[in-house]
Amino acid sequence: MDLNNAQLGKEYVIQNIETDDEELDTFLFSLGCYSGEKITVVSRRKSGCVVAIKDARYSIDAQLAAAITVK
Repeated sequence: MDLNNAQLGKEYVIQNIETDDEELDTFLFSLGCYSGEKITVVSRRKSGCVVAIKDARYSIDAQLAAAITVK
């Protein structure tokens, strides 16, 4: 399941991040967004969602949310 289908407020574990951009992968890793890390969808917006990773919140677009697979 990707983040677009995740329930609000429920904590998930990132399974995989499927992007074709190595620079984006490196950026996400620097934010703490990588396989095995816990992530929570805090709210949804028309263009994406707000997620909590570790002690921070980030706004991501729907395309990136679709690339993040969680379990």
